[in-house]
Amino acid sequence: MWSRFDLGEIGEDFARIKALGLDVVRFFLSWEAFQPAPAAIDEEAFGRFESVLERAHACGLKTMPALFCGHMSGVNWLPAWALDRSSRTARFRTISAGRSSPYAAGDFYQGELLEAQRFFVRALGPRVREHPALYAWDLGNEFSNLRLPSSPRAARDWSAALSADLLAGSNVGVTGGIHGEDVTRENRIRPSSIAEPWAFATMHGYSVYSDFARDRTDPEVVPFLAELTASCARRRVLFSEFGNPTCAPGTRRLGAFACLDEDEMALYATTVLERLQARGALGAFWWCWADYAAALAGTPPFDEAPHELHFGIVRDDGSEKPVAQALAAFARKAPSVTAQPPPIVDETGYFAGLPESTRTAYEAYCRARESAKERP
Repeated sequence: MWSRFDLGEIGEDFARIKALGLDVVRFFLSWEAFQPAPAAIDEEAFGRFESVLERAHACGLKTMPALFCGHMSGVNWLPAWALDRSSRTARFRTISAGRSSPYAAGDFYQGELLEAQRFFVRALGPRVREHPALYAWDLGNEFSNLRLPSSPRAARDWSAALSADLLAGSNVGVTGGIHGEDVTRENRIRPSSIAEPWAFATMHGYSVYSDFARDRTDPEVVPFLAELTASCARRRVLFSEFGNPTCAPGTRRLGAFACLDEDEMALYATTVLERLQARGALGAFWWCWADYAAALAGTPPFDEAPHELHFGIVRDDGSEKPVAQALAAFARKAPSVTAQPPPIVDETGYFAGLPESTRTAYEAYCRARESAKERP
């Protein structure tokens, strides 16, 4: 997006998003494109970012830019200077300067890499201070997939430093892209401490990625993760990624992952949104706007993750899937934010009991929801 920049195309997408009645667009700032060196910013990229904000505002949209990206769709995209030459890639491959790298991300939660991030946000924030198109800053997309912090305290201190700098420079609130694995695995992240300086907490979750899901269309996975995060963070939660890959009717898998056909997906979107709204979420973002072009199937990340081509609410030819109108219909109801329910877990006990505590908590959650439906 940032290297093959086409503001006209971006504006067309924004106009269509607004026409569906949707409010906020989340997009990623490629770390490599924006910060070519630890103490340098790319002025052309900054200018393009400002033009995207202006175009969003002209279309009547707010934005939630995600910084230091970073991880996306099974690949870690990183500037060469952010790599740790003593650490090899493991679960996720690294791509830097357009090529695969054997090296993993450095420890960006502290030290020189943290100072480089603070340099970046101190430059960025004042440039767009109180911009009317800024809804909130996102500290990164599933940043624990780049590298786990050395401790919950390291994650807390990273979040506190960058949040303070962004708020001081831009006067716009901050959140961070934590995801399901941050609360179902020991990723050395605690929602209560990492989210302490945030305006609200966020969470990403997918039924097809969750090993505790009852089936691939399970509509309780996302609201459970929302309430689990709210219970631990003691913050309201905006669910900033939910969705699933679509596939042809009769198909059940794309590569390693389950998928839903287009009609199943529309029903899934509606049932999940209704549950989130009823159970105190601030809102929800669908991942993502558009399918990728089939011509990209042989390029990273799609060469190893073909399901990532198909998460959009519009197809690669620009036509709408049924889920687009499902989202639009929900938006037309102008649903209000409801009261936050009581906590469903105690954070300390929950994390001490991982991984079994996730399945136990989810089973109890589903039983409670079924029991609530049975009451007169």
